[in-house]
Amino acid sequence: MTFITELFKNDVFNASLTSWFIAQAMKVVLTLLTKKKFDIYRFVGSGGMPSSHSSMVMGLSTAVGLKAGWDSVSYGISLVFALIIMYDAAGVRRAVGKQAIILNKILEDKHRHRPIKDTRLKELVGHTPVEVFAGALLGIVVANLIVKRIFF
Repeated sequence: MTFITELFKNDVFNASLTSWFIAQAMKVVLTLLTKKKFDIYRFVGSGGMPSSHSSMVMGLSTAVGLKAGWDSVSYGISLVFALIIMYDAAGVRRAVGKQAIILNKILEDKHRHRPIKDTRLKELVGHTPVEVFAGALLGIVVANLIVKRIFF
């Protein structure tokens, strides 16, 4: 068997990747429903509902817990990793997004007086706590479905 074949037989990897994929696809669909605009960039972009980072790491952590046991060292490590990623998504990256909004406003105000070469910063960087929670919940559900062979 090749590396790729073996990798895609790995429930932990599949739970993580599938959780990420579903979260990203949901962003495209939600953008279509709420903004009446098909934006394929939402599939690869960061920020928005649900958090694909949270979904992926909670899919990873849940799958590890289901496979190795909730008291295993590997589950403990993966859970701490997931919590750090989700904290970053809701905290640090959210703050960066807010700063981008303010800096873009400054650029707009300055732009009215004279031309400038600066480009707008990406504002949709981080997540609200609800987006992080929704992503985490999605990851937990997908991991359970994959590891327990319920759906996938």
